Amino acid sequence: MKSMKELTAPCGLDCFNCIVYEKNITDAVRAMVAQGLNIPESKVDCRGCREQKGCVLHVSPCATYDCVKTKNVEFCFECAEFPCVKLQPAADGAGTYPHNIKVYNLGRMKQVGVEQWAEKEASEIRRRYFKGTFVPGTGPVMK
Repeated sequence: MKSMKELTAPCGLDCFNCIVYEKNITDAVRAMVAQGLNIPESKVDCRGCREQKGCVLHVSPCATYDCVKTKNVEFCFECAEFPCVKLQPAADGAGTYPHNIKVYNLGRMKQVGVEQWAEKEASEIRRRYFKGTFVPGTGPVMK
């Protein structure tokens, strides 16, 4: 069984909570992603960024994954240049993809450790991101 560390991308994304992770994917998601990326359904299920050396949803190599390997760190927060432009959030796709939570996740991992973050915080962070209501000065809250 893979550890939470192995199932967490170097950029801070929680692969274990991703809809295309092999243990989470549904037939409907598999078909939708395959059609959207024009790839066979058999190529959609993800085993995690670290095992696959990047995300299956990328149509090109992941620059962040390559950077972490070049700098010989396991997570971006261990790099002297953290946070860098590769982690900068964007409004484009923010409602669909969890990329805007990378820096927050990495900060929490650095503060509480990867295992504790994965076991006690990651799912709730993702849930608040997608389902919460933003309150200035407070962040996303559940109503």
